Order: sequence, then structure tokens, then C-alpha cells
Amino acid sequence: MTTLVFGHKAPDTDSLGSALIWDWFLNHTGTDAAAKLLGTPNTEAAFVAKRWGFAEPEIIAEVADDQPCVIVDTNNPAELPANINGANVTAIIDHHKLVGGLETKGPIDITIRPLACTATIMYDLMGDAASDMPEGIKGLVLSCILSDTLEFRSPTTTDTDKALAEKLAGELGLSIPAYASEMFEAKSDVSAFSDAELLRMDSKEYEVDGTKFRVSVLETTAPKIVLDRQASIMDTMTTVAAEDGVDQVLLFVVDILNEEATMFIPNELTKTVAEKSFGATVTGDAVVLPGIMSRKKQIIPNLKV
Repeated sequence: MTTLVFGHKAPDTDSLGSALIWDWFLNHTGTDAAAKLLGTPNTEAAFVAKRWGFAEPEIIAEVADDQPCVIVDTNNPAELPANINGANVTAIIDHHKLVGGLETKGPIDITIRPLACTATIMYDLMGDAASDMPEGIKGLVLSCILSDTLEFRSPTTTDTDKALAEKLAGELGLSIPAYASEMFEAKSDVSAFSDAELLRMDSKEYEVDGTKFRVSVLETTAPKIVLDRQASIMDTMTTVAAEDGVDQVLLFVVDILNEEATMFIPNELTKTVAEKSFGATVTGDAVVLPGIMSRKKQIIPNLKV
């Protein structure tokens, strides 16, 4: 039976790229595998797939009982199909904190490392097979690293990630600043998306002391496009929270170039979160958080209510 490879429900570059990378590796080493998506990829992920010659994988909503699958770029059941514990998960490759709640049919391979992106981990796991990577797969690995590190600006960046990115860029004959600029331009092109789509585009569910949040991050080199829509987006935050079964949507607009995040403050709960979590002084319906770039390392670990 074909092994399905997929990441989380709001596919970003690392989630989509890692699924395609591991699809290649498994097939290259003798396992029939197919990358899948659990949702529509964001604009940067779609750009990266097209740039390196890959069709976007099929979007699936569910997995059947006993379906072999490999989970990449997450280990959180809230970001996976409802029947994930009924499937036959054979491996997890991730770089996020261990959430818990997954149950497997038997012992599996789990690799979770404190690196900036899943693709960096995969390169190491490939061993000698990494030298066989075609240009397109090298391009995906490079793209994943540049995306998740925000071209090495994010505090999640490690020397391992940076060295691999520089090695691959050299082999591909690419300028990292020039290519990263193309990627971030694609990421910033969100004008065609509805407010609800923006809030779900790059988001993760997380619970703090019984309060359920959808933590949304929009990384952009053109924050004005999003900030100009603040009023309607804040209205939509209430709707999305109700539809998604969470208590509150938290939105952080990350300005890649200025290395800061703007958090929208539509109500008292978000004001309390901003003040308790980030030591911010909130006087209006938004607050700028200097140096905040990473949901994984700086936002989620600090959330307080």
C-alpha cells in the first residue's frame, strides 16, 4: 500500500516542501510513497513548488484505517486528520515541541530535533542518498530553510540550517538574498485572500490554561497590505474563532525586514495576552512587538492568559 506523506492543515513552505522531499526519498529508496496536502498551501509554498517543477499534491481531508503514512513538520493531532490514530503512522519527522495525543499501531521512527526546519532534519536522515538529490529537491530543501528562518533572521536559525542552505545555494548557483526576496514577495502577495483565509493561512491551534487559541502569523515584507485591513480582519477574528471552535484568534503580522510583529488587539482578552506574554503596554487596537519573529520559539512558549 502506498505510504502517504503529509504535514499540517495550513501548509506552509516547510510543510509542503518536506512532504515532497520525503516522497522523493522514500521512492528513491524503494518505498512506494505519495505526498499529500491537508489544505491549500500559502502563496509562498505554491510559488516554491512551481519554481522547482512540482505540481501541488492532492488535498485530502481524511485518512482511512490502517493507511500507512508519514507525518512531517508537526506532531499535533489538532493539525492532522481526525482519524490519524486509526491510520498506520510509520514515522514522524518534526522540529516542533512534542504535543502528545498521537497513538500508533506499533513502534515507529520519530525524529524531532531543535533545528529551524524539517527539511534540514531530512537531509541528515537521508545519509548517502542525500548526494542523489536532483536539483528540484535541493531547491525545496533550500526554500524550506530560507522560509522557516526568514533568511536567517529568525531566532530559530541554527548553524546547521545556515550551513546547509549556503551549501545548496552554491550547488544551485543561487544568490540567497535574491532568491529569498522572490520567496518573500510571493509570501507577501495576500491581496486576493479573504480576511478568514488570511487568519487560517498560517495558523496553529494551541491551548493555554484551558483557553483555546488559533495562533495566526502573517510573515511579510509589505505589512501595510494587511495593516490597512485591520478593522475588517478584527471583525472576522470573532467569526473564525466561533467557526473553528476556539476561544480567540491571535494575529501577529511579522514584518520580515524590520524584524518586529504587530499584534492586533480587538478585545480585553488579547490585551491581557499581549501584556502578560510579551510585557507590552497596550494603548490601542494594535501593539508592535520588537524582535518578535517566531511563533515556535517566541510566541507560543510565552503565551499567558
